Amino acid sequence: MSRHVPTSNLSSLPDRSRADHLAAIRAELAYARAARGPSLAFGIRTLDERLADHGLAGGGLHEIAAASATLSDDAAATLFAAGIAARFADQPGFSVFWALTRFDLYAPGLEQVGLRPDQVFYAQGQKDSAVLAMAEDALRDGSLACVIAEVRQADQTATRRLQLAASDGQTPMLLYRHHRARERCPLSGLSSAMTRWRIGSVPSGRLPHAGVGRSRWSVELVRQRNGNPFSIELDACDDTGRLALPAAAANRAAPAVGAVNQAA
Repeated sequence: MSRHVPTSNLSSLPDRSRADHLAAIRAELAYARAARGPSLAFGIRTLDERLADHGLAGGGLHEIAAASATLSDDAAATLFAAGIAARFADQPGFSVFWALTRFDLYAPGLEQVGLRPDQVFYAQGQKDSAVLAMAEDALRDGSLACVIAEVRQADQTATRRLQLAASDGQTPMLLYRHHRARERCPLSGLSSAMTRWRIGSVPSGRLPHAGVGRSRWSVELVRQRNGNPFSIELDACDDTGRLALPAAAANRAAPAVGAVNQAA
């Protein structure tokens, strides 16, 4: 399905008005960042307390990959990224920049995790290097709530540039690493990312009545700066982009979190 590409209202404004409008957007974004703090918490104690920054750093690179090359895991990882972006862009007028090589997202699915079509600017590049360059430029602009890029390959130099650009623009960067080969995890190489996440789809919990339950994901932090890896099963993002502990786990005295033996 083709993706909706919104038209910017800035293009119809005179140069001076456009500059004033951009300055106002940057001021509002800076205020929202200050109110939120240096990181975006997930709002789940058993998850946030294990993160070195107690959330995702708002000026850092965060990598995401599917647990496998299956469509179900790819969808889970995509929606995980979209839900995070939706919460970074939860203020009126804030936009997300999404760069990729092929338009294949399902807009209604993104909206179900809180990311509306009118919040997203899409950009298409012919190859990964073009996508990475567009993402870096978008980060340095500093007027966006979040930047997402989808690539199959990004070496340590590319991730270092993205991390520096995210820090300079104080804009969060979500890099979705697609599988190139079924037997190799995209997160197996070196990276300058602050966090690296592996997301998979797992069976939902049984309902006491007939119906379809909330999707459930395996959320694995395979590496983080100044912290340890871990894994946890969570209910998928709701329509505000928020994850949740499964009902049974939320009622337990001990958190359902297990350490990961090996980090990528």
